[in-house]
Amino acid sequence: MQLFVNDLTVMDFSYLCPERGMVGESWIVDVMLDGALNEESMVLDFGRVKKDLKSLIDKYVDHKLLIPMEHPYTAVEHLAVSDSVKVHFNRPDKSIHLHCPDEAYAFIYSDTVTMKSVQEYLSDIIRTKLPGNVQGIELNLRAEVIETPFYHYTHGLKKHDGNCQRIAHGHRSRIDVRVDNQTNSEWPEYWAKRWQDIYIGTREDLVSECTLTTDEYTFLADGNHYLFSYESSQGCFELAIPTAECEIIETDSTVECLAQFMANEQKRLSPEHQHIVFAYEGVGKGAIAYA
Repeated sequence: MQLFVNDLTVMDFSYLCPERGMVGESWIVDVMLDGALNEESMVLDFGRVKKDLKSLIDKYVDHKLLIPMEHPYTAVEHLAVSDSVKVHFNRPDKSIHLHCPDEAYAFIYSDTVTMKSVQEYLSDIIRTKLPGNVQGIELNLRAEVIETPFYHYTHGLKKHDGNCQRIAHGHRSRIDVRVDNQTNSEWPEYWAKRWQDIYIGTREDLVSECTLTTDEYTFLADGNHYLFSYESSQGCFELAIPTAECEIIETDSTVECLAQFMANEQKRLSPEHQHIVFAYEGVGKGAIAYA
């Protein structure tokens, strides 16, 4: 007997890519379980599927940075004393470096982070947590079908009580715009190009290399990288990322602030018009801003 649940959850995360750098992503998860009926005449109660499996996905992938452990660019150092991890992704001329609590990462044992490699990673974890009557699990990961422009962005929200505080998690997001109350196609294209695979950082989180706790960052003080650091409830988060792959804003990078940033920027570039921005944070949620 097989049991299925479509749209179980959405995983919002980022991953390291040798070509694209740090990529924000949102994948929808469908699940199918294969097994015998239990004493309740069920393979598994839908309530448990939705609660327990979603909890595992949230714990092991959602709002994390996924690291391709078998790629030659990847170097990882686990620091037992502080329970933190240094990750170096040594792309030529565009290296990325982090020092974060261990829980901020998911370590994918593949040379690339793909739907297939993440599916295998999650399936191996979930399979060990299933009741005895469930013999198999099949995960289907898919991206939202978006027929209008979209972008991939990564950020961190240091003031957030939950996992959004992690300095490198992200989203794949559509954007809709109205100019003078008419649907507009030019501005979404503009933002899709401007924020393709972008890290959005808050100016007050910028630091100089001398404030960071990792010696490796010293050589990055050459104008080619931005350095970010902040302390939040989960610990200390540090990031060095190429300036060419980053946008600095004056506010926090919540979707509310990003929507207003885009609306204000459109107003600055096109002051004679009224602008409404519908900014999404992943799938099916977002904020509306006016300028």
